[in-house]
Amino acid sequence: MAGKKTSITPLGDRVLIKPEDDKGEQKSKGGIIIPETVEKEKPQSGRVIAVGEGRLEDGKRIPISVKVGQEVIFSKYSYDEVKIDEEDYYLIKEDNILAILK
Repeated sequence: MAGKKTSITPLGDRVLIKPEDDKGEQKSKGGIIIPETVEKEKPQSGRVIAVGEGRLEDGKRIPISVKVGQEVIFSKYSYDEVKIDEEDYYLIKEDNILAILK
């Protein structure tokens, strides 16, 4: 099954996010170049790749308010890291999404 892409649909009120890559040369405020080998903090924003059906509340389905393709900001350390087809993604509950970037 080489070359076949995996399809994924999050369950409930979970959202699959592709974290934004912050690539390029980093410099400190004083102009010192910081090498890429220095451990960086994980990104707190990314693009929505897939969304679940929404949470169930009193027997009714509450749809998720974010849509595929939107850029979002989410809480630090509020996600599960998953690897799909050798790519890193975050699986996060909708409650942990703080804002939609426009």
